[in-house]
Amino acid sequence: MRDPEGELTLRTIAMPADANAAGDIFGGWVMAQMDLACGIRAAERAGGRVVTAAVNSMSFAKPMKIGDTLEIYTVIERIGRTSMTLNVEAWAQRYLTTNRERVTHASFVMVALDKAGQPTPVPPEA
Repeated sequence: MRDPEGELTLRTIAMPADANAAGDIFGGWVMAQMDLACGIRAAERAGGRVVTAAVNSMSFAKPMKIGDTLEIYTVIERIGRTSMTLNVEAWAQRYLTTNRERVTHASFVMVALDKAGQPTPVPPEA
């Protein structure tokens, strides 16, 4: 299996409250963590507030279980005038092991906002 692509942006543990009765972690919880990671990475790049505009092509390849550590990796793939497209990978480090598997991946579009909540240009890279 290949290594994750991108920068490790968020790491957290899957807890019982995040799971169904069978111990499988809700896909929505994984997606929310991916959204948080994109928000962190995009806000750092934009130097300010960002919001999620779109989530593209997400499919789940493997389940997560209670106790697994979720690792979210992000890559800023494209920067437009006011938006950024990030490729995101979610990996599970299996409970009490060093085994890691990619759970899902997606493309997120984030938009930079000004103080009034209107789209604003993403500044050039420093």
